[in-house]
Amino acid sequence: FCFGLSVAMASGTALIYDEEMTTHKLLWSDPVCDIEVPERLSSSYEQLKSYHLVERCVCVPAREGSEEEILLVHSLEHLEVAKSTQTMNEEELKRVSGNYDAFFFHPNTYRCARLAVGATLQLVDVVMSGKVCNGMALVRPPGHHSQRNAANGFCLFNNVAIAAEYAKLKYGLQRILIVDWDVHHGQGTQYIFEEDPSVLYFSWHRYEHQEFWPSLKESDSDTVGLGKGKGFNINLPWNKVGMGNSDYLAAFFHVLLPVAFEFDPELVLVSSGYDSGIGDPEGQMNATPEVFAHLTHFLMQLANGKLCVILEGGYHLKSLSESVCMTVRTLLGDPVPRIT
Repeated sequence: FCFGLSVAMASGTALIYDEEMTTHKLLWSDPVCDIEVPERLSSSYEQLKSYHLVERCVCVPAREGSEEEILLVHSLEHLEVAKSTQTMNEEELKRVSGNYDAFFFHPNTYRCARLAVGATLQLVDVVMSGKVCNGMALVRPPGHHSQRNAANGFCLFNNVAIAAEYAKLKYGLQRILIVDWDVHHGQGTQYIFEEDPSVLYFSWHRYEHQEFWPSLKESDSDTVGLGKGKGFNINLPWNKVGMGNSDYLAAFFHVLLPVAFEFDPELVLVSSGYDSGIGDPEGQMNATPEVFAHLTHFLMQLANGKLCVILEGGYHLKSLSESVCMTVRTLLGDPVPRIT
């Protein structure tokens, strides 16, 4: 249920999924990109169905994000390149993909990326308008690595960053919290908001003293934002693998939550990557699906419960789908499971 004192309290959890987003796929052999498969979405959705969670949610249709919405964050040049790939053959697609670090284009990628943006904005709309209390958008391609002028790390458009700009514009919000619990640093999101005090960005990520991708100096803890945005960027780099439930909870209790409650956001957006969960080949961490129930539960105490969870990474299908279900269960108000 929702916390807050409004008389007509919002209730319900939105779920946004469109099977068309499974059509974006790798057409050639690339060992870096071959883990970003359509089954990431379909298996998560199937698991939600098998636990009877889909029928308990308010199912909201996805829509295409408009060019205008994409341009809230991205350059016209980036949009035009993405658009031009729709009619390319495999050779051309491969060549354009090669201009970016860890990215692949399919003829339907542009359409899927627009659906991912639109689904995220639909979620913001139903939550901000009070039609539901919270919700989750199952989208791909993911977003948090993509930058103003570049695709990067499986990401074409930065879904969550666009959602934050959209919410500021449409609802006049002055404080938005983005929590990025994906195991990679969402450097795209960091760059977009590094001078913006209206967006507090928190990311924990596998870092290993800059050895782990994207291997950037600015992913370290001493990068705290620039100019007016100084203090509104929080990086928590993990310098070893094997972090477990207690590490994640400690990070929330001691780093994120004290700052988040002081910031007092009007909306919370989660860049919800589950490659930080157990079994994932990318993260090599040991946190179990139950921990995501707890993380979700803590974030529900902020912003009168206005919480939008947007899928990012997650490459171990079983771990991913169980973690998605834990998150949705918690959004629905089910009691959180005991944690080891």
